[in-house]
Formats: sequence, C-alpha cells, structure tokens
Amino acid sequence: MTSQPTLPRTGNGPEKPGGPGNPPDSGLQAGLKNRHLSMIAIGGVIGAGLFVGSSTGIATAGPGILLSYALVGTLVVLVMRMLGEMSAANPTSGSFSAHADRALGPWAGFSIGWLYWFFWVVVLAVEATAGAAILEGWIPAVPQWGWALIVMVVLTATNLASVGSYGEFEFWFAGIKVVAIGAFIVIGGLAVFGVLPGADSDQAGLANLTDHGGFLPNGAGAILTGILLVVFSFMGSEIATLAAGESEDPQRAVTKATNSIIWRIGVFYLGSIFVVVCLLPWDSKSIAEDGSYVAALDSLGIAHAGQIMNFIVLTSVLSCLNSGLYTASRMAFSLGRRGDAPKAFARTTRRGVPRNAIVASVVFGFVAVFFNYKFPDSVFLFLVNSSGAVALFVWLVICFSQLRMRKIIEAEAPEKLVVRMWLYPYLTWASAALIVFVLGYMLTDTEHNGRTTMLLSLMVAGVVLAVSFVKQRVAGRRGDADAGTDTGAARDGARTG
Repeated sequence: MTSQPTLPRTGNGPEKPGGPGNPPDSGLQAGLKNRHLSMIAIGGVIGAGLFVGSSTGIATAGPGILLSYALVGTLVVLVMRMLGEMSAANPTSGSFSAHADRALGPWAGFSIGWLYWFFWVVVLAVEATAGAAILEGWIPAVPQWGWALIVMVVLTATNLASVGSYGEFEFWFAGIKVVAIGAFIVIGGLAVFGVLPGADSDQAGLANLTDHGGFLPNGAGAILTGILLVVFSFMGSEIATLAAGESEDPQRAVTKATNSIIWRIGVFYLGSIFVVVCLLPWDSKSIAEDGSYVAALDSLGIAHAGQIMNFIVLTSVLSCLNSGLYTASRMAFSLGRRGDAPKAFARTTRRGVPRNAIVASVVFGFVAVFFNYKFPDSVFLFLVNSSGAVALFVWLVICFSQLRMRKIIEAEAPEKLVVRMWLYPYLTWASAALIVFVLGYMLTDTEHNGRTTMLLSLMVAGVVLAVSFVKQRVAGRRGDADAGTDTGAARDGARTG
C-alpha cells in the first residue's frame, strides 16, 4: 500500500482554534472546557435510541440482545480507537472527514463529510419531532409543530451564541442522562438480586435470562438481526473527537475520550439492557406496549414511571438535537475550509462561531421538519431511510483511513502516536470485514426495512461520490488551464526578453 504525499492539499491542514482576541473569520475558538468534553464524551454514547428502540431488539432476540449490543459495542470501541489515534495526532473539527481527505484522497473526505452532514440534519428533524410530541402531551395548548419550532429556535440560538454555550447546555443535558441511567442500573440491579426494599419485583431475577425459551429463544440468527436494530443507537460516540478541536487541550481530550469508551459502553448500554432483561421476561407484553425502560420501572412499582421516562427521553432528544446541530455545522465548516463546501461556511464570528454553517444546517433541518409534518410517508421517509446506513459508512471509512494514516504519522511525526490502535493492522481489517458483513446482511433484511435503508443509502452515497469525482475533475482541468496560462506567459516573457 503506497503512502500519501507528506504535504496535504491546500486548505486541508488542521483547523486550529483561535484565541478570544483573534479577528473574525480567523477560525474556531477553544471555548470548550475539560468538564464539557468529559460529559460530551460520556453522554455521546447515550442516545435517545437506547431508551426508545431497545424494546424492538429485545422482542427480536430475547436476552440474546445482550450479545448484539456487545458485538456492536466492541466494534464501536475498535473504531473509536482508530479515530482516537488519528485525532490525537491531528485534532481537527473535521475529524474523520479531514483524516479521510488526506489518507484516501479528496473524494473520500468530500463524500463522507457531506454524508455525515446529511445524516445529522435529518436527525435534527427526527429529534425535534420526537421532543415536540412529548412536550405537546404535557402542554397541549401549543401544537406539535409549534413545539418543534420552539425547540429548534432555542437550540439554534444556543449554538450561535458561542461554543461555550453549546458545551454548557450539553454538559447539563448529558449529566441528566448519565445520572438517570446510572440510578436505573443501581435500583434495577438491587431489585434483580432481591435487596431493594419496598419494591414490587417478584418477576425479577437472573432466571429471566434463560427461562421463557432460553437465552436465544429465536435462534442464533436473531443476534444478527439484533445488530441491525441496535447499531444506529451507537451513532454519536465520535462527536467528542470533533468537539476536541475547540477544547483547551485537544490531544488530552481525544485521548481521554478514546480510553474511556470501553467502560462507557459497558456500563450504559450493556449494564442497563442487562437490568431490563433481568427485571422482566423478554416476551412480556409490557415491554412491547410501554417500552423496555418504562416497563422495567413499572415492574418495580415506581409511580409515574411513564412520565419519568418521558422526561429522560426528552432530555436525550434535546441533547441529541443540540449535538446534532453542533456536529453538522462543524462538519460544514471543515468542508468549507477544505474547499469542499461554499467558502462562507468557513467564516466565523468574533466569538469563533461558524454562523453560516449553523444557519445552513438548521435551515435544512427546518425543511426536513416541514416534510415530516406534510409528507411523512413519502419525502421524509425517504430522507430517514437514505441516511440510515451512514453510520456504517463512516465507520468503514475510519478503518481504511487509519490503515494509511498510521504509516503517514509514523513517517512524519511518530511522537504524535500517543494513542495506538491495538494489534494494528489485524484488528483494523477485522473491524472493516465485520462492517462490510453487516452492510451485506442489511440487504437480506426485509422484515425490519434493512434492505430499503441500505439501497437508498447506497443510492445517496453514489450521488455524492459522483459529485465529488466531477468536482475533482473540474478542479483538475482548471489547474491544468492555470498552469498552461502561466507557461504561456513565461514563454511570451522569454521571447520579449
């Protein structure tokens, strides 16, 4: 495998945060504190999908869903380790897109950057609608579309104010999620082992793991189907590497986030799902009807379990919305810096905020919200399905980028390898193979819409790839024309001389 040239293309250097006294348009500022980054890293792996979507996975695979979560969690740990290696050596707001740009070529950075932006602006609409539905249930005087508008406007204003405002909001949003799920694991764990006083937990116990049809009641194949259902709930773990570019100590922030990913996934995902499947039989009707976490709380006799979980889900939704807008805008900023998006996206205010990138992202988000209310079963369904496999595309690109970037870093600045991928390159190749397998398996899944999601995602990815190659070819021709003009001018000058 040949190594890339040591010099990156113009505009593809790391986006260095600017200081508070820098003039406008100078770049991003280091406005995120260490406590912000720590909570963003912890909360980034706890998406609303964990609370909302886990019931489908449990119904599909039974207690065996734990293996599905464990396999996907292991894959995320490995991918984050690769990303941490590259980002610790070169912290940048473009993260994996900027690394792919240099390691694989401009086409890769352009394509994965725009696909990732597309994914998050669609997520904005999904989360805004989900949050609005909860808020309307509490205050029905305001229509659902009104709540969606309010939520989007408030969080847009937060992101436009400063990166510190985003960090502060996310610190508290993520903090509530972490405390809530931590309390759930402790209380539920006590009930499972029969030491929770006053709780109605007659059904709880480790026996639920093997009773009711066994640990794999629907067969070993259900583990693979479970993977398809849970894989997308892990999207967001990479946000810490994007945010690190605006932190006080980017390298330390990336290293800390990468090293802590194992216990974060182990505790919050495997720990909480383990408690759920031990508190209730996997085939309990309440799990399907009320949701896994609400049903688990109800089984303990906790009053108002549904409203408590609605509050936690709302917090997760707002956190996801807040981070989604931040992530989309920073990716747009990075694309603008590299010439892969309008240059206006790379401009920042005096506070170091990429205002144009934020506005462009939220405008698309508003349009997607409109489609969700006006054409939910056609246009919006297409948007959701066509962005559904982007997480896997991103992880695959990270794998191939790391395979090449390791050699570049070792050749140029080996001292920057403060985070190293384990068993390189074998685990990298194994991770890539597993991702390709999951992508292929999606094409066989007709029961849970996997094939439709995969085909539409491939179609959109193909369009973006085509645009990137056309752009690259046009840029190449312009470069040749400019070179020809310079050569002709030189010849004319020589003749005149």
